[in-house]
Amino acid sequence: MRVLIGLVLALFSTLTPAPVAAHALDPGYLELSYLDQDRWRIFWRAPDVGGRPMKLAVVLPEACETNGFAPPAFDGRAWVTSGLASCPGGLAGGTLRIDGLEETRTDVLVRYELSPNRPQTQRLTPGTPEFIVPADPGNLEVLTSYVSLGVSHILEGVDHLLFVLALLLLVRDTRRLFWTVTAFTLAHSITLAAASLGWVAVPSVPVEVVIALSIVFLAYELALPPDRRDPLTERYPAIVSFGFGLIHGLGFAGALREIGLPQNDIPLALFSFNIGVEMGQLLFIGAVLALGWALKRLLPALVAGAPALHRLTSYGIGSIAAFWVIERLSGF
Repeated sequence: MRVLIGLVLALFSTLTPAPVAAHALDPGYLELSYLDQDRWRIFWRAPDVGGRPMKLAVVLPEACETNGFAPPAFDGRAWVTSGLASCPGGLAGGTLRIDGLEETRTDVLVRYELSPNRPQTQRLTPGTPEFIVPADPGNLEVLTSYVSLGVSHILEGVDHLLFVLALLLLVRDTRRLFWTVTAFTLAHSITLAAASLGWVAVPSVPVEVVIALSIVFLAYELALPPDRRDPLTERYPAIVSFGFGLIHGLGFAGALREIGLPQNDIPLALFSFNIGVEMGQLLFIGAVLALGWALKRLLPALVAGAPALHRLTSYGIGSIAAFWVIERLSGF
C-alpha cells in the first residue's frame, strides 16, 4: 500500500507547480453587519479571476435598498467593496442571492447579523446560490452549515492534505497508520476548540509557517532510508502527528474565526465544523487508497519503479512546502 500511495503522490507532485498556493481559489465572502433596526453595513469580497473580480452580484431581499457600492479594490488576493443597505422590516424572511454563482465552481460564505453581535453563517454554492434568511436558525441548519464549511475547508487546504498524504506514505503498517491519523485528529480537535473559544491566542503568520515546516520535516524523513530516519518518527509516528496536529488545529481555528460562530450555538457549530473537517479528511484518505488500489491493478509495471517514485515524491512535497515557508515568512 505504501507503494500505491507513493504513485499517487508522485503524480500529484509532478503535476503541481512549486509556486502553488496553499489553498484553492478563495471563496467569495459577503458580510452584513447590523447597524440598527433597518440598516446594515455590507462588505463584499469577490474572488480574483485573471486580474478582475469574478462576475458575481449580490442580490439582497426585495425590500432592501442600497446606496451603491464603492468601486472594488484589490487587496492582494481578492476584490473588496462595501456599502450600506436599508431593509425596512429587517432581513428575516427575505431571499438573499449571489447572481452568477450557478455558472462558477466556487462558493460564497455569507455572514449576517439579525441583531447586534449575533452572527449567523450560510454557505452558498453553484447548486444553491440563494437562501431565505431564517428568523431564528434551528440546530439542524447550524449543523449542516458548519459541517459543510468544515468539509470544504479541509478539501481546499492543499497544505493540510499534503501533510496527511505524507503521513500515509511514511507509515507502512495499517494499524500504526490508524493510530497516527487518530492522533492527528485528536490534536487538531483540541487546539481548534481552544483557539476558537479564545482560550489560546497565537498570531496566524507563525502558525502558517510552522504548518509548512511540518510538511518539510515529513518530506525530509521520507527522503531517507528507514534506518536513517529519526527514531521517534520511525517508531512512534503517532507522537509526531499529534505534535504537528496541535499546530494544524490552530490553522483550522484561524479559518473558523473568519467565518464566525453563532453566539447562541457555539458548541454545536464548533462540533459541526470539526466533524466536517474529519469527514473531508477521511474522504481524501479513502480516495487516495482507492486510487492506489486501482493503479496497482491497471499499471502493475509501475510498482517496479517504486524507489524512484518514492524519492521523487519526497522531493516534490519538500519543494512545495519549502516555497510556502519562504512565502509565509514574508508575511511577518
